[in-house]
Amino acid sequence: MQRLIECVPNISEGRRPEVIQAVASVVETVEGCKLLDVDPGKSTNRTVITFVGPPETVGEAAFRLIKKASELIDMSKHTGEHPRMGATDVCPFVPVAGVTMDECIEVARAVGERVGKELGIPGYFYESAAKRPERKNLAVCRQGHYEGLAKLATEDGAPDFGPAEFNDHAKRTGATAVGARDFLIAYNINLNTTSSRRANAIAFDIREAGRIKKRDGITGPTVLDEAGNPVRIPGSLKAVKGIGWYIEEYGIAQLSLNLTDIHVTPVHVAFDEACAKAQARGIRVTGSELVGLLPLRVLLDAADHYLRKQQRSLGISEAEKVKIAVNSLGLDDLAPFDAQKRVIEYIIADQGSAPLVGMTLTQFANTTSSEAPAPGGGSIAAYAGALGAALTTMVANLSAHKRGWDDRWETFSQHAERGLAFQNDLLALVDADTAAFDAIMAAYGMPKGTNAQQAKRHQAIQDATLNAIDIPLKVALLAHDALPLA
Repeated sequence: MQRLIECVPNISEGRRPEVIQAVASVVETVEGCKLLDVDPGKSTNRTVITFVGPPETVGEAAFRLIKKASELIDMSKHTGEHPRMGATDVCPFVPVAGVTMDECIEVARAVGERVGKELGIPGYFYESAAKRPERKNLAVCRQGHYEGLAKLATEDGAPDFGPAEFNDHAKRTGATAVGARDFLIAYNINLNTTSSRRANAIAFDIREAGRIKKRDGITGPTVLDEAGNPVRIPGSLKAVKGIGWYIEEYGIAQLSLNLTDIHVTPVHVAFDEACAKAQARGIRVTGSELVGLLPLRVLLDAADHYLRKQQRSLGISEAEKVKIAVNSLGLDDLAPFDAQKRVIEYIIADQGSAPLVGMTLTQFANTTSSEAPAPGGGSIAAYAGALGAALTTMVANLSAHKRGWDDRWETFSQHAERGLAFQNDLLALVDADTAAFDAIMAAYGMPKGTNAQQAKRHQAIQDATLNAIDIPLKVALLAHDALPLA
């Protein structure tokens, strides 16, 4: 599995394309990092940049971006509608795949410390990376905005990193908030009504904040607590913000939701709850719309949820699960949903990273029978093992759907999931084995004219040989471990 962290720095420049391009372009100077989106706003004079990378390098890309922004953006001359306090105003790190929040916190704090020490930029840690409880809230860190940065020299406003003074350098760069947060999903749910009022009522039923309590239930005086504050009726879902609105482009009303923690309320839970609350008000949900990019797990979790509701096996291919999620959530209700352009893992995937597995059976056989020394026995063994695991998965899936065995569907589903995992691991080794052999050939082809070159070549041959031994061993161990499933 890819290990990915998303970084979403917001820079205080939205009007000069050449500056925006110069800042954003540094991201891909770092190995493994990929720029996904650059979204400038002229009225806000602010640009949201989105990129992803592995935990090992995403922090370096963020640091370079913050450095470049500090060189090209002078905050003493900045104006814009959006609250801001620095050339790079905020820089959150978000776990996408195979990464924990703790790892994001570690990256965020390392970047913040470097920004303070090496660039002399003051700043604060916020959200999950906060070192002080009150600073979990970004608004607290940004209180007073750029114009209020004299607070750096005060006890309450002292930065978590960088100089505790609003010196000449800080007047140019401003301050930066570096944080770690969960993935936020902007999610619109389509309704078969044009009434924004009724859509709003459904949103209030769902969102965590709910609605203000009225004496007659709808339009009477507001009910107050003993302290004189309005009493609220909480909504049914945690970590959800939302309103209802009418979209003229589509001619329908929608629920516009922000899912602020998809571990607490995943997309499919929000969708099902919206269906239930809408039905209670005589309204039908017709589909939904995911805004922007999303992690693959959002769709896979939704597919698993709906498969469980049907008591169907979860041990099916990723492509099938994506299709089930799209159909179940009605993601193509208003426009075609192309997962290849919307799922982060698919966007950054190297399409040429598995050339053998991507071949047809005939192409693979012809390539194997050619005079090229690879693919050879290791790749063939891995593929044979993958086919064996696929057969066990097929039998488990057939059994899970067999009439009379409905009470055992979950057991067979678990077998199918394990078989599919073995299949995928073995398929990955088909190309890995050939790549390992090619690496040996490349090592032998290295120059050897000097002692230094000979030493480098010798080490490369040793490393490549060990890897070429390790791959067939992995094939054998996986095939052995898969046997009990048969």
